[in-house]
Amino acid sequence: MIRTLIVDDDALVRLGLADLLGGDPGVEVVAQAADGLQAIEQASAFRVDVALVDVRMPVMDGITATARLRALPEPPKVITLTTFDLDRYVYDALAAGADGFLLKDTDPAEILRAVHLVAAGSAMLHPAAARRVIDRYHATGGPAATAARARLERLTPRERDVLALLAEGRANADIAERLTMRESTVKAHVSRILTALAVTNRVQAALLARDAGLTG
Repeated sequence: MIRTLIVDDDALVRLGLADLLGGDPGVEVVAQAADGLQAIEQASAFRVDVALVDVRMPVMDGITATARLRALPEPPKVITLTTFDLDRYVYDALAAGADGFLLKDTDPAEILRAVHLVAAGSAMLHPAAARRVIDRYHATGGPAATAARARLERLTPRERDVLALLAEGRANADIAERLTMRESTVKAHVSRILTALAVTNRVQAALLARDAGLTG
């Protein structure tokens, strides 16, 4: 059972998400919050596997809340909810540790799929928004690129191959097929990549790869 937390200052949005998630037999809504501060309190009181977090909220915004949630002793995975006009905030949320983001008008089936994917350790980025966010706000030159390339030097050539496909949003099974290896081996490589790059999830690894120019 995937235990979820809904964080949004709009009561109707919370109600709709709770109804959607509650209809999935594999998902349980254990708590709701109207702002980031309440989200931290709820995540500390209840074991939460995945938190769906709005970006723009009173008291504490979703970006700050994401960083605080990820810093908890037992941190939940975080899916950021946003709209296209919040691209800048979405990138910041990903950099803060979110495992993905969705637009609020995403098809309900895709929202449920995202919860399951993120709970399983994968990332879920809305395809139309992902490249816009990364291409517009993630520079591929200057000090950030130099630092990113230095961190990639810690990886073996095979790990760099895995990272390049991971940065394209490929799932472990797809990476395994493309590189002709076992999926369990891919998982081991991904774990090693995250440790070597000192990042917390696949999204941050992908952003670092783009900084370094490993992928376009």
